[in-house]
Amino acid sequence: MSMTDPVADYLTRIRNAIQADHRTVDIPASNIKKSITQILYEHKFIRNYIIIDDGKQGLIRVFLKYVPQTGQSVIHELRRVSKPGRREYVDVQSLPRVKNNMGIAILSTSKGIITERQARRENVGGEVLCIVW
Repeated sequence: MSMTDPVADYLTRIRNAIQADHRTVDIPASNIKKSITQILYEHKFIRNYIIIDDGKQGLIRVFLKYVPQTGQSVIHELRRVSKPGRREYVDVQSLPRVKNNMGIAILSTSKGIITERQARRENVGGEVLCIVW
């Protein structure tokens, strides 16, 4: 069975792992998922990640990050914005600000998968994939 929205599946797997208090989650790999994972790591929403080569498409093992004192996840919300049935495109003037810049929006642009802050710096718009805070 083919998957119609791999990004939504990626976000749902992370959301479910956080809900179940898992420390790691394995996700089938693709280039777009690797890019999103790299962005989450750079912005300290996840502790670490590794790419596992299984001879097929591979896996991304994401190590989730929790606040030591409270045990709550650093990620409060993951939300898919642009969906296969309804794509959401923005130009550089209308790039979203997530929770007064406490979160990030991840975009697919002509420069690759980048955050809304990078898109502002590079003066480029694109498809809003998801928001994270």
